[in-house]
Amino acid sequence: MTKGRVVHVHIHGQQYAVRSDLDPQYVGELAAYVDEKMRLASREIASADAVRVSVIAALNIADELFRARADRQSPDERQFVARAADLERLVDAALAGTTPPAIAAAGA
Repeated sequence: MTKGRVVHVHIHGQQYAVRSDLDPQYVGELAAYVDEKMRLASREIASADAVRVSVIAALNIADELFRARADRQSPDERQFVARAADLERLVDAALAGTTPPAIAAAGA
């Protein structure tokens, strides 16, 4: 178990006590980033359901991570990242209750 200090952060209108060995300012920056992603996600979907907003924000952050990793990966790994992005768009559409966009066939 981490024995770091507790940093209080605000994300999407809620306060959280985060115990971490990381620099408190860095933890605050992470929280601010997640809060911004939550704010943007809440604009993208009609539902105010916090779980849906959290899922969309998490998917958007995961997309950023996958794209950053793809910049350093082989062509096969890039194809995996592209497919993950396609799946993210499908999930976004399903959660928003809209028609999903067309997705290219695998290997195309």
